[in-house]
Amino acid sequence: MKIKINENFNNLSKNYLFSEINIRVKKYIENNPDKNIIRLGIGDVTLPLPKIVVDAIKKAADEMANQKTFRGYPPEYGYEFLKDSVRNYYGRKNIKINNEDIFISDGAKSDLGNIVDIFADNEIYIPNPVYPVYLDSNVMSGRNINYIEGNKENNFLPMPNGLDNNPKIIYLCSPNNPTGSLYNYDELKKWVDYAIKTESLIIYDNAYEAFIDGKYPHSIFEIEGAKTCAIEVSSLSKMAGFTGVRCGFTIIPTQLKSGDTKINDLWKRRQATKFNGVSYPVQRAAEAALSIDGEKECLKNINYYKNNAKLLADFFKSKGIYYTGGNNSPYIWLKCKEGYNSWEFFDYILNNASIVTTPGSGFGVFGEGYLRITAFNTLENTKLAIERLNKIL
Repeated sequence: MKIKINENFNNLSKNYLFSEINIRVKKYIENNPDKNIIRLGIGDVTLPLPKIVVDAIKKAADEMANQKTFRGYPPEYGYEFLKDSVRNYYGRKNIKINNEDIFISDGAKSDLGNIVDIFADNEIYIPNPVYPVYLDSNVMSGRNINYIEGNKENNFLPMPNGLDNNPKIIYLCSPNNPTGSLYNYDELKKWVDYAIKTESLIIYDNAYEAFIDGKYPHSIFEIEGAKTCAIEVSSLSKMAGFTGVRCGFTIIPTQLKSGDTKINDLWKRRQATKFNGVSYPVQRAAEAALSIDGEKECLKNINYYKNNAKLLADFFKSKGIYYTGGNNSPYIWLKCKEGYNSWEFFDYILNNASIVTTPGSGFGVFGEGYLRITAFNTLENTKLAIERLNKIL
């Protein structure tokens, strides 16, 4: 063929991070078939869906089997009943969101990857280390990408200090994936104030909001002025265990504009063209998860993972090993053993403790020298992992 391809794909790293991990783990299993592997790498949940969610899926499935209650194509932006649930969920946190601002999707990853469609060639600023989809989706589009360094000195919470005053698109994630660090009100306000001053846009990844305790913002829209400079992307993957069900939502306030153009209108047009909506049973499941009773059930699973995270954090603290996360987050961001880079330390732990982690370098150049460990496993496996790590660290 002589068709033209998108040459920007050649600028991506050769292997997607988790694909490379799978290759190494597969090889290890082939060479060590008798080993019991504990997976603390990929951020996938392990507990089953709450009963209230399963009951909602079953009821909706039965409706689809009845001529009177059958439904075909869902609305591109989501059923109003689920938008109501999202609005009420925010309302319980004293955050006012209108239904028109809410767009239901099949997950945060999709929206974070697709949001680039509605923007032209802007300067892109991405905290580093951070979730790979921010970088890769912009590389695919040929955008000019700048990194905002996260490091031990700033507790992996980069701030706008020193950035120029040109308009730009800024990605933020709090609690952060992979570092587990999260912004407080004052820190997040500085980002919002900077965005307003420079007429920039913040794309705020709020996927881990359910893990937050204490006096920290649960949404960027708690910050005054944020509705004029921010988009918030969220997900039920971690909050409700929907990694295998797929549902999320993006909040684009109608007052968010570039010149006279409403960003909300652009996303409406994009979604109407390229997206056919989320299935009815899944949206009913999400409605149940976001209800008052559903939130209580979901928090039982969240607290289970948070307990795992605390056990891991307490262990690394007892060893005098530097880490972030483990509190308000399901992730531990761990300093590698001296003399090891990220992939070497990944291999060391895999080969000596049969534990799968995630190399920090996979989240960006400033992640080199660190590992991400997740709390998304059973309590028994978490305790066993700590026993094994205690022998080699």
